[in-house]
Amino acid sequence: MCADTPEYKDTLSLPKTDFPMRAGLPQREPGWLDRWEKLGIYDRLRDKAAAAAASGTPRPDFVLHDGPPYANGNLHIGHALNKVLKDFIVRSQQMLGHDARYIPGWDCHGLPIEWKIEEQYRRQGKNKDEVPVIDFRQECRKFAEGWIDVQRSEFKRLGVTGNWPKPYLTMDFHAERVIAEEFMKFLMTGTLYQGSKPVMWSPVEKTALAEAEIEYHDHKSHTIWVPFKVVSCLVDTVPGVVPPSGLLDARVVIWTTTPWTIPSNKAVAFNPAIAYSLYEVTGTPEESWVKVGDTYVLADNLAEEVLTKARLEAGQWKRLRSVEAQELASLTLAHPFRNLDGADGFWDYDVPMIDGEHVTDDAGTGFVHTAPSHGADDYECFVKRGWMDRMTHNVGEDSEFLPHVPLFAGLRVFDHKGKEGKANAAVIDKLVEVGGLIARGRISHSYPHSWRSKAPVIFRNTPQWFAAIDRPVGDGQDTYGKTIRERALTSIDQLVEWTPQTGRNRLYSMIEARPDWVLSRQRAWGVPLTCFVRKGALPTDPDFLLRNEEVNQRIAEAFEAEGADAWYQENAKERFLGNIVNPNDYEQVFDILDVWFDSGSTHAFVLRDREDGAKDGIADLYLEGTDQHRGWFHSSMLQACGTKGRAPYRGVLTHGFTLDEKGNKMSKSLGNTVAPEDVTKQYGADILRLWVAQSDYTADLRIGAEILKGVADSYRRLRNTMRYLLGAVAHYDDSQKVEPQDMPELEQYILHRLAELDKTVREGYTKYDFQGVFSQIFHFCTLDLSAFYFDIRKDALYCDGDTHRRRAARTVMDILFHRLTTWLAPILVFTMEEVWLERFPGEDSSVHLTDIPETPADWLNPALASKWQTIRRARRAVTAALEVQRTEKVIGASLEAAPVVHVPAEMLEALKSVDFEDIIITSDVNLTADPAPAEAFRMPEIEGVGVVFEKAEGEKCQRCWKFLPDVGQHQHPGTCKRCNDALG
Repeated sequence: MCADTPEYKDTLSLPKTDFPMRAGLPQREPGWLDRWEKLGIYDRLRDKAAAAAASGTPRPDFVLHDGPPYANGNLHIGHALNKVLKDFIVRSQQMLGHDARYIPGWDCHGLPIEWKIEEQYRRQGKNKDEVPVIDFRQECRKFAEGWIDVQRSEFKRLGVTGNWPKPYLTMDFHAERVIAEEFMKFLMTGTLYQGSKPVMWSPVEKTALAEAEIEYHDHKSHTIWVPFKVVSCLVDTVPGVVPPSGLLDARVVIWTTTPWTIPSNKAVAFNPAIAYSLYEVTGTPEESWVKVGDTYVLADNLAEEVLTKARLEAGQWKRLRSVEAQELASLTLAHPFRNLDGADGFWDYDVPMIDGEHVTDDAGTGFVHTAPSHGADDYECFVKRGWMDRMTHNVGEDSEFLPHVPLFAGLRVFDHKGKEGKANAAVIDKLVEVGGLIARGRISHSYPHSWRSKAPVIFRNTPQWFAAIDRPVGDGQDTYGKTIRERALTSIDQLVEWTPQTGRNRLYSMIEARPDWVLSRQRAWGVPLTCFVRKGALPTDPDFLLRNEEVNQRIAEAFEAEGADAWYQENAKERFLGNIVNPNDYEQVFDILDVWFDSGSTHAFVLRDREDGAKDGIADLYLEGTDQHRGWFHSSMLQACGTKGRAPYRGVLTHGFTLDEKGNKMSKSLGNTVAPEDVTKQYGADILRLWVAQSDYTADLRIGAEILKGVADSYRRLRNTMRYLLGAVAHYDDSQKVEPQDMPELEQYILHRLAELDKTVREGYTKYDFQGVFSQIFHFCTLDLSAFYFDIRKDALYCDGDTHRRRAARTVMDILFHRLTTWLAPILVFTMEEVWLERFPGEDSSVHLTDIPETPADWLNPALASKWQTIRRARRAVTAALEVQRTEKVIGASLEAAPVVHVPAEMLEALKSVDFEDIIITSDVNLTADPAPAEAFRMPEIEGVGVVFEKAEGEKCQRCWKFLPDVGQHQHPGTCKRCNDALG
């Protein structure tokens, strides 16, 4: 530059913005939360919907019903994933033109809270059973209230919108009333019954558990092979009929992993489809419980394995003959403890052989020890035969043998911490003593555990209350089926949209095969089963249950006023029954409802009863993790099909679980957990939200330090795009607007891309494809804008005067600003608010009060887009060629170049119709259809384009830095004509 050449930097229209490059999200996000609360964003959106309805253009409803988290502990990363996904949906649906309402809720009853209070009592040396039940329940209520406040604050910190001041709680008085009313509908329609059957029982928590409360973990169990001696055959007493050869002296061998159930054995099951034979022991090693001459009936496929377990070697047994199914059916066996000294005849009963399809020859012996009080298949075999009088009640709530059981009374299967008790070992020792074993061992296998205490459970026969899912529901709502199961399966197939579709298959198969629903729990903190039973009546008697609407109404009104504690008040029975029926004729039930019934009933007291619920009481969407196919999705479906006649939701979306960076399950003991609070403190909630948006939530999601660093990098790149936009549109207003049809082709092409992307974004948000939405926006920002459009147009924005081209570019930048901020607002709630307020400050201003702008259909121009794809392909080849020259230090910047670009004839016209030198950011260009010389730069993937480097002629303009022949020939020293004109 000459000494007398002016400094032109201050004459450029450089971007102007105070928007910081560094986000400082952890420090700044709480301020935006306070602002939104003061502004009342959620309520303002409801007012907006009301105004639209009043004007005759109502916004369609969209209601996402919140699956209630449990009020007991700080949030984990799975909670954050769940709530952020819900927030994406609520916000995007709102900005797509709906009235999208979200009422957060909490599950407040049940065992985990009750267990915490019991632990507090134990530390104080108090016994829960000595505390008045209402006092105990009040302690539970207080505990839940405390954690609700903690969790609410943690959810809000994630930027989750909703009716936080008025959430729903299952322990609210109205909620407890409705839960009781929903239960009483089961009572009145005939689906409620009391049965005595084996249920999953937690010895630690001392209550029955539903299938949804069970998870399976590896567990090491005892295994035993027990011979049952044949004592008779049906044909023994038939004159002239010879008993089956060799069977009267044989033993039928069973295998079990639950030795403690042997004292409750009532039958041995076989499968007629299995091939069985009689085997004789011909030799024995020194240490063996079998003897030469012993004969055993075994499944052929398993005989070698069983006899080997009995320590026999090859050649020490022989197969005598086949044993047919009808022969097995004719046999009667002796219990292994028959005639046992000190048992007073307790086990001196006949053990029948019964057929059962559940018996296999995959493992064991081909025979199944059957204790109908301790196994589901066992129980069903006895129900089918009408043998309910043969059920045993040998094991108590502590998993202890009851006092009437000889020899084993008081011994427990599991202790109060879930560790193995003495029952198994005692039974095994006694079997050894009486010659009742041929082998024993240990096995690690998948075993049911309580979801909450993580302790093993047992199958135990107890009187429980059930909802019959195959009994016709007497409510007349038969549109989708007469039974709960029929209605549920019809709902799954006809009424619900599943995201992903695999969710449909999972829930369908579960409901198709599930047993009746166990409704009762033997605890104190929950909604009681509000029913009465007639004294002295049997559960099968028609008048066993009191069904009286007037009684039901009294209960409902009391619960509305006082909550479910009313059930436990002194003289409650007289209060509810007096002057209607004789209270002395009835007993009050004090079991509480399964908490899944509580949460399954939320559709009634939230969707149906609240003004901000759903107009028809049906949610547009339920969204939870995949484990809720056996949980909330499942219980809500059963409950609603029992009371509404159909599913309470139109859509179900499921997400995967959170894992560490290596794909391992998170565990405090492994030290690989990621707490939402830690992420927000280090990075900010928007980074956590962006991690959710960038992940495929339909599968399990990984998170950790390195992953979050990558997310933060994506965030910085996007933030810089928004910062550039803010600078580019500084002081822009509609007076500078250029209509699309009057814009240069490049701007029209960008509008076409915007129109394409608008369709993608809208469809993506509608389909809940947040990963697809964000990736498309991000690629648009980085490839179409930063690396292409912004790169090209910065020359016009900085150096042009008030030209048509600059005005068109700024118009497009304004359009880009409104699209990108609203497209991204559901995901980056804090950052897009910051961007919006930087341009549109004001007490009432918020991007979250706006909708995504409608995009004119005529912005789409496929022919123009095809042409510009051709131009962009040629541009790639040229910029790659220039990069080689820059790397070799031939040039310092692309403006020093004036390349010769050889292109096919069909491409030449497209390139010559635009200012291609501006597109490739050079000072000049020579376009030709001549064949490219051998030394030309080529890219294999861009066929036909060759680039020959040439330097630009002329001097460097000291304002725009282009090299042009006319520089220095104008009024302003050292400028080109364009810059001279801009300076005036």
